[in-house]
Amino acid sequence: MIIVTGGAGFIGSNIVRKLNKSGVNNIIVVDQLENGKKMFNLADLDIADYMESADFYNYLNEGKFSNKIETIFHQGACSSTTEWNGEYLIKNNFETSKIVLHYSLANKAKLIYASSASVYGLGKNGFEVNKKSEHPINMYAFSKLLFDNYVRKNTNCEDQVVGLRYFNVYGPHETQKGSMASVLYHFYHQLVTDNEVRLFEGTNGLSNGEQRRDFIHVDDIVDVNLFFYENPFNFGIHNVGTGVAETFNNVADELIDIHKSGKKVYIPFPEILSGSYQNFTQADIGSLQKIGYSKEFKSLRTGAENYIHWLRNQNYRY
Repeated sequence: MIIVTGGAGFIGSNIVRKLNKSGVNNIIVVDQLENGKKMFNLADLDIADYMESADFYNYLNEGKFSNKIETIFHQGACSSTTEWNGEYLIKNNFETSKIVLHYSLANKAKLIYASSASVYGLGKNGFEVNKKSEHPINMYAFSKLLFDNYVRKNTNCEDQVVGLRYFNVYGPHETQKGSMASVLYHFYHQLVTDNEVRLFEGTNGLSNGEQRRDFIHVDDIVDVNLFFYENPFNFGIHNVGTGVAETFNNVADELIDIHKSGKKVYIPFPEILSGSYQNFTQADIGSLQKIGYSKEFKSLRTGAENYIHWLRNQNYRY
């Protein structure tokens, strides 16, 4: 049996979809459907069962889970970088992850979990997986780093526990993320509704729209997850990005070119993000390459064309 927590969400549902394409359907999806529209991400999937996350974590914690679990893809978390309720984030991102980890270790289940590139903060010491580079600047990032450090202290090379630090992910089935959806998602809908793309003015000495991020298509994220699923002797914490940083101006220019119309407009930088915003990210993917991952990541242009084609063919916004 395979568990996918956050399986009705963006990355989780894409993992289930790719597993289905390879003939795997012995999957239990774990999520919260308080927002019932997330069901659109599940409607076309072939799964064995569904569990609400609170029930699932209680079952694991109390030893009541009866199915034999082979692998857990742990994607479930609060992903809001603007959430400052520390108690809420510790409970949802750290404590639940510890429950999953201890179950996995005790029952020899493979664990592949979602970490985040947000742990690098402003990136002043680079984006290599080491403690020197890690300096979170928001509570979400801190909750992710807490669990990474807990994994480091409680696992060894005999356990297949894999942490994947996702950079800026975009692609199909992210609508339910709302304000946390990718800039490609928001830029595209701005083009469709207003024929313009709204970018932040310059920050920290940067010119307008010159903030740079490592944008990676969700298909590439899924492929890395399944690489570890198919190669159970690899473990550790790894960055998952393209290794290329693109400016927001470049992203907007690509989307306008693909859309065949539109213009860029610069808006004031939001006060709520002041002091907790990453102006630059660029994955160091050396550790991923070292263990033999060699599949080429989609370029921004290819990924953007793929995504816009998908968005144009949806009958609903999910």
